[in-house]
Amino acid sequence: MQASGYSWGMNLSGSNPAPSLPMSQVLLCGALIVTLSMGVRHGFGLWLLPITQSHGWTRETFSLAIAVQNLAWGVLGIFAGMMADRLGAMRVVMAGGVLYLLGLCGMAMATQGWQFTLAAGILVGAAQAGTTYAVIYGVIGRNVPAERRAWAMGLVGAAGSFGQFAMVPLEGLMITHWGWQTALFVMAAACLLMLPLARGLNEKMVPNAGGQEQTMRQALREAVRYPSFQLLTAGYFVCGFQVVFIGVHMPSYLKDAGMEPGVAGMALALIGLFNIFGTYLAGSLAQAGSKKMILAFIYSARSVAIVVFLWAPLSPWSVYIFSAVMGLLWLSTVPVTNASIAHIFGVRYLSMLSGSVFLSHQLGSFMGVWLGGYLYDRTGSYDVVWTIAIALGVFAALVNLPVREAPIERAAGPARA
Repeated sequence: MQASGYSWGMNLSGSNPAPSLPMSQVLLCGALIVTLSMGVRHGFGLWLLPITQSHGWTRETFSLAIAVQNLAWGVLGIFAGMMADRLGAMRVVMAGGVLYLLGLCGMAMATQGWQFTLAAGILVGAAQAGTTYAVIYGVIGRNVPAERRAWAMGLVGAAGSFGQFAMVPLEGLMITHWGWQTALFVMAAACLLMLPLARGLNEKMVPNAGGQEQTMRQALREAVRYPSFQLLTAGYFVCGFQVVFIGVHMPSYLKDAGMEPGVAGMALALIGLFNIFGTYLAGSLAQAGSKKMILAFIYSARSVAIVVFLWAPLSPWSVYIFSAVMGLLWLSTVPVTNASIAHIFGVRYLSMLSGSVFLSHQLGSFMGVWLGGYLYDRTGSYDVVWTIAIALGVFAALVNLPVREAPIERAAGPARA
């Protein structure tokens, strides 16, 4: 008996199933959903100082809530992926949009640390699990031909970067002119736009008529035991550590150095702007090139960029140059990693497997954002965390080199429950 009651007709060889949605519709709706979801998420660093100063909290209190958010996003992302593979992405995205509304409103109304952690951590983390890459890339994998899949993932990843570029400055202006609470309520209302967009991802779910398909349990067991999946997972941990530490703590780091608040807002916007090009370029290169070599380059280049940034005299222009370089490398790992998984294991359970590897990314995010606040409160500096981020980048570059990029070989025959 099959663990999943639905199939798109993909066999054990991992061939691409017949699409049920137009590619243009999938890309447009998926890109807009990711734009909203990632645009809200990337601006959380701008709320750190206003919220902690308003409530008299330490930075560790805020950092812990965001760390829990990233952990919840990763853990629940596996289950969101399972539900998307079983029932289709539309229902999952709609649920995520509602959770985003509740979480952002809860952040605005919280008066104690545990309430803020529940809203910003659990609710928003669950919302992100249902409205970001694992779920959306699963739809892309099932409805975009293999010869254009990595490109399509890069395109949608670039849309998420555009959300950061377009929405982060807007969020900063709202915080400045309307106050941080009103800004959160406005962002909560904007998340409701995900509900009508989700209808564009309403895949036709066909009951499984044959016995040749893997079960979810078999697919997950196969992946976690496969060395290349383990190496991709280890590298993804580093990605999460670096980008979330920088995204959340960069504004505070610059303020401590005497920079004007506008420099931090511009830095985050530049990361988003250049990530549009970096993510799209990475997806396009991964369509025909070696995905593991692209990943190794991205991770090593991040470490070099951080070293140069810390070594050079700090000024607004050094911040802007660093942000532009990091932007090119920011989320460029996402389409390449997911395209690697699709190429190795096929697309039938791509949302689940993407969610599984993304858990490692979010464990890294948890450590990056929490250690940033923890070590700052105890040392008065971010120096130790910067050093860790550099070392991890070198590690990630090395572990991606042995990845075997060929499709996995499976024995023919009916899948066992």
